[in-house]
Amino acid sequence: MIKKHEVLAPAGDWECLSAAITYGADAVYLGSEIFGMRSSAAKFNDDLLKKAVMFAHENNVKVYLTCNTVPNNDEADKLSQFMVNVQDIGVDALIVSDFGTIMEAKKMAPKIPLHISTQAGVVNHKTANALYEIGARRIVLARELSLEDIKIIRDKTPQDLELEFFVHGAVCMSFSGRCLISQYLVGRDANRGECAQPCRWAYHIVEEKRPGKYFPIIENEKGSYILNSRDLCLIEHLNKLSNAGISSFKIEGRAKSSYYVSVITNAYKIATDILEKNDNSQFEIPNWLKEEVKKVSHRHYHDGFLFGKPKQGQYYESGGYIRNYDVVAIVEYSDGEFIYCTQKNKFSVGDIVEILQPKEKPFSFKVEKILNEKKEFVESAPHSQMKIYIPSNIKIQKGSIIRKRINS
Repeated sequence: MIKKHEVLAPAGDWECLSAAITYGADAVYLGSEIFGMRSSAAKFNDDLLKKAVMFAHENNVKVYLTCNTVPNNDEADKLSQFMVNVQDIGVDALIVSDFGTIMEAKKMAPKIPLHISTQAGVVNHKTANALYEIGARRIVLARELSLEDIKIIRDKTPQDLELEFFVHGAVCMSFSGRCLISQYLVGRDANRGECAQPCRWAYHIVEEKRPGKYFPIIENEKGSYILNSRDLCLIEHLNKLSNAGISSFKIEGRAKSSYYVSVITNAYKIATDILEKNDNSQFEIPNWLKEEVKKVSHRHYHDGFLFGKPKQGQYYESGGYIRNYDVVAIVEYSDGEFIYCTQKNKFSVGDIVEILQPKEKPFSFKVEKILNEKKEFVESAPHSQMKIYIPSNIKIQKGSIIRKRINS
């Protein structure tokens, strides 16, 4: 019997939701305007959430709603009506962490399965079992676990308790995201989804009697990125996670772009399909797929805690991202004569671009001609959102991405 795995993608807004569904997500997670851990990505009010659930379900994709902040008293008073509303809307699960929120969900929205957020910091089988006994149907395990830790939890918990694990994306230097630095420095509470990411900032020290004179903590003129974590990438280890008992592969990134969601969802869906078509011990992804995850904006990658304590968990050189590609257009349709698309960034005749179609390997393509909406020849497409035609006998799927390398 083939073991099925879920690819769970982030959806910070409608564009990202559409991208996740187009590029193969089995489920998406998103936030409403309250109670989610990414306030900047809380784009779904009740009406839009209802439309999102309908759209996802029409495409056989599940919707998990984040409700994993640490609510204060005023916020807690809003929980009851919130739970009633989201049960009526029909979300497929609630992602929760706070004990009071869990109990309120059981009382006011008993039809919605409960997924315990990584914010709960579950790192052992006793906690997982206790949460199962009060109604949890899935645990999003803490990122700070090794493969052996995961195996022990799987072996010592009920088989109908699903285990989910983050396989890709940004990592918080604080345990399971429980951090107060942002609150202390700029008054933005990370435990309510408002983190300013001070762990990514460059730090110097200032001597009390020498105000304005900054000393780098290490010998580097850029300062020191003492808290800056590398990004997580486990696409080459999905078989190990599967063997350890993980059934849902979760991609971080509700504050990321639709391009990021498209590329990373596509890569992990293809990798998961390879996993399910082959014996786990024979799992190996092609080199192009290993390169694909590098074609989004990212920090240097590492394996997290999967093989024990990270040896290279921090990146000291900068707090920025590696970014080598721009999206230049999105395909609206093609008919074997033209590719009709919407421009996103400037590109020109003669450029070598890549076309990424849903669930397929990307391929290179030289732009020989560009026509504007009146089908007049132009040398470039310089205006955002302009509609253009690219002559081609290749039929391209709707929603495909045309991208261009921006540096070597």
